[in-house]
Amino acid sequence: MIDTILNYLGNSSAITIFVLVLLSAYLVAVFWIFIYRLISINALLTNEKKSLESLTSRNTAVNPLSSLYKCSNGSSSKHILHACEISIIKDASVGISSLSIISSTSPFVGLFGTVVGILESFAKFSSHSKVGFSVIAPAISEALVATAAGIFVAIFAYTFHQILVRKVYELNTYIKAQAEILVAKG
Repeated sequence: MIDTILNYLGNSSAITIFVLVLLSAYLVAVFWIFIYRLISINALLTNEKKSLESLTSRNTAVNPLSSLYKCSNGSSSKHILHACEISIIKDASVGISSLSIISSTSPFVGLFGTVVGILESFAKFSSHSKVGFSVIAPAISEALVATAAGIFVAIFAYTFHQILVRKVYELNTYIKAQAEILVAKG
């Protein structure tokens, strides 16, 4: 397996290697952003859920760990709470757009590597008088590795983007519910 990979990289052009390195960096970034944001958003969700449960129970106090409480400094002004909602959601969604960008661009980066690989293969074959399918097929299949890598990265980036968007939506729901209760209680 390792010999196959090393052979592939040894026969690849600089652009194909660059594309694969770029897609590898994309993949690392995707996992880094996802894990980091998932941990931080889950912590926010836990605090906001406890705070909402506290507000809806007999206890009328907001959980001091709540981001809404920290931002509003205990104020129940509708405008201050709304500004805090926006600020908290903005902070919670940092990095999520990067996943969207990576999910939409990585297939094109991979496709670029494939096109360059196919062009190089055809350039190599131009000096031969007769080239059969048995010679062309391996060269094209090697070139398609870049597209497969781009799609592989895009699948993870898109999936992680959707998971995080859903988590931010849940956070927004908890925060809005708390703000409405606080405004109603005055």
